[in-house]
Amino acid sequence: MRRVLDSSQLELFKSIGYLSIDCNFTFVDLFSGIGGFRIPLMELGGKCLAYSEIDRECIKVYHDNFIAYINQDEIALGNVTKVSNLPPDIDLVVGGVPCQPWSVAGKLKGFDDPRGRLWFDVLRLLSKSNPKAFIFENVKGLASPKNRASFEYLLGQFESIGYCVKWKVIDSYDFGVPQIRERVFIVGIRKDLENAQEYRFPSPLNCRPKLLDVIDEIKNCKPVEKVKLSSEVLFGGKIPPSRNRLQKDDELNDFFIFSDLRNGHTTIHSWDIIKTTQRERLICSTILTNRRKKEYSDKDGNPLSFDVLSTLISRLKISELDNLISKNILRQTEDNKYEFVNSKNLAGINGIYKIFLPNSDIITTLTATGAKDFIATVSIDASNPEDYKQTFIREIYKKNKFKAITAKNASKLQGFPDWFEFHENEDIAKKQFGNAVSVPVVYHVAKELLRTMRLR
Repeated sequence: MRRVLDSSQLELFKSIGYLSIDCNFTFVDLFSGIGGFRIPLMELGGKCLAYSEIDRECIKVYHDNFIAYINQDEIALGNVTKVSNLPPDIDLVVGGVPCQPWSVAGKLKGFDDPRGRLWFDVLRLLSKSNPKAFIFENVKGLASPKNRASFEYLLGQFESIGYCVKWKVIDSYDFGVPQIRERVFIVGIRKDLENAQEYRFPSPLNCRPKLLDVIDEIKNCKPVEKVKLSSEVLFGGKIPPSRNRLQKDDELNDFFIFSDLRNGHTTIHSWDIIKTTQRERLICSTILTNRRKKEYSDKDGNPLSFDVLSTLISRLKISELDNLISKNILRQTEDNKYEFVNSKNLAGINGIYKIFLPNSDIITTLTATGAKDFIATVSIDASNPEDYKQTFIREIYKKNKFKAITAKNASKLQGFPDWFEFHENEDIAKKQFGNAVSVPVVYHVAKELLRTMRLR
């Protein structure tokens, strides 16, 4: 059944070349997912000859957005391991090869994982079809020291079948979406072609959108001009080494982290949002400060005994610790030591790990498994860390002025166009966007490749 387009959609698709018979180049879309590669390639004038995908729900979305209205014989290749040949005379092969084997979340099994061995099917098909060029994307971990030997081997295999290969870790934030998403892009051009050695990855765009620029529900929030503060005020004089590239060392953070395992001027602890006394907060802060010290245990994040805590907190009573247990802040281990109930960092507190403010430049990487991240629906400001934290608790947390990230939000955060129709099941749609490639990154990587090859 073909998709029926209204007049505005018809004109839009014609204007970007989706319904054009003419094309500047042809491509095959391997591991196509929901079309993150295809959208920008078609916008650049490409014609898809075939696509490969095995996930039925992804195929459904792909078909509804692309195949249902295109009057051409496009080949559905199915499982890439069973594909014997690609269509002849291909200009470009692209794909987001499954990333789990190279990710910490996927246990880093590499080529020992069947999904890791899909790279060998890619090499087999490239060798047989001999396309002019390719673009592949994967997680940053593929190029990490842990996987470097496998990565170098893979690059060498591309070279051995006749391609000049370049690679780079690219952050989606540099290409117009407010999301930290670092991914490895591998680009190859056949050695016998002119300019095969000349490819250069695109430079970051001069574009720095904030969440309020792309998330519809918060577009009415006004950007906040934050005051400049010293590192002494923000960090007690010592700037934490773990801050990411978008956190400023002279401004308050644009997000709050719910965690009992770390500290910081925008960290919310369970004792901040549960009614506690000053003495109880002192006890919790002392445990937080000392729980990782090697003098108390070899473990990284060890429970502390009453005897140890007694040396750190004057006149400590067991009843005080029992009170914190009754408030579900502390718990007692089997060997009668004390640790926080919320003892897993990414688990957050009460189902929340991070809440990003509308003014934020970024959100953390969207994933297929999802995260306990939320977006505040109102803006706040303050001139010092303590007021900032208390304002957040009072005006955002306690008033429930925050929302979960929806599939529509995820679509915008990945740079998908407004006309894209995502899966009707919210959870499936969010998973698919978490697995997808950021559309603007592919657009600029491919545009530079086409320019180098003089195909556009």
